[in-house]
Amino acid sequence: MASNMTLGESLRRRGVSRRGFLKFCAATASMMALPPGSVPALAAALEKARRPSVIWLSFQECTGCAESITRADAPTLEGLIFDYISLDYQHTLMAAAGDAAEAAREAAMHENAGKYLVIVDGSIPVKDDGIYSTIAGMTNLQILKDTAKDAAAIISLGSCAAFGGIPKANPNPTGAVAVSDIVKDKPIINVPGCPPIPVVITGVIAQYLAFGTLPELDVHGRPKAFFGQNIHDRCYRRPFYERGLFAETFDDEGAKAGWCLWKLGCKGPITYNACAVTKWNFGTSFPIQAGHGCIGCSEPDFWDKGGFYEPLAAGTYAPGAGLVSAAAVGVAVGVGSAVLARNSQKALHKEGA
Repeated sequence: MASNMTLGESLRRRGVSRRGFLKFCAATASMMALPPGSVPALAAALEKARRPSVIWLSFQECTGCAESITRADAPTLEGLIFDYISLDYQHTLMAAAGDAAEAAREAAMHENAGKYLVIVDGSIPVKDDGIYSTIAGMTNLQILKDTAKDAAAIISLGSCAAFGGIPKANPNPTGAVAVSDIVKDKPIINVPGCPPIPVVITGVIAQYLAFGTLPELDVHGRPKAFFGQNIHDRCYRRPFYERGLFAETFDDEGAKAGWCLWKLGCKGPITYNACAVTKWNFGTSFPIQAGHGCIGCSEPDFWDKGGFYEPLAAGTYAPGAGLVSAAAVGVAVGVGSAVLARNSQKALHKEGA
């Protein structure tokens, strides 16, 4: 259970230097779009913060969200921030099982009433009274309502918890819904993605530890610091988009040259996430950098929008035009495709010369 030891005391006991701690605070402030002058205040608040009790509930999910956060190559300060919350219940990670596991959840709820955080990954089935997913004889619906009752706040981790995700996709046989469709009286922050980027959830937890508040959210309940810009605006392939240079297949010369993947169905222009900036695996790469277009997994109902390999349709982005009307897109596609093709061929010829 959560102890009285402060985060600063825990980090010093673990051998973390003051310099390393301040570097982490500076990086966290930058990620959360806080001004540089806020770093000392963030450091002071984090150092004095006490470990909150966290109850992590996993429902209709694939465990990808837990894998994303916990599978680190080395013990980073972000990992230590995550380690020094008191993770009192997570049935995939905890040693206890069965009755002992459920007893731990109930004890954490009782001992930290009104103060504990709830992390939820996975959607919640509600059809036929929620019988399609149960734990210890209780439906996910029952467990969520029971656990959320005395929570301070809820973090919906991953697109399934935030928006219903793949389980909610048509025809949705279990009647899967998002956390926010059930819990209406608690602060909820959505951290979508399939799976979400690890640094996003650690940043959210760091802010809560430091200031006792959740970050500013967008219309979908996502933290603006991480979901405030679409992937297209920060994508390193955008200059090719502006020049009308597109890969036509995944193995053509344009693809090899790193050209824009818009024609191959990339949903970066309508997807808000930090992938192009934060990236994955300690900033190593992200799907577009690996050669695959964005599928829009951090957006509501991304699976039902389908057409992962079809270019964005009328009413969305057109090459070199930004957000335009359906009529304008029709004209652009009808009149401009030959021009784009010529541009592509000329550029390939030039680069191969």
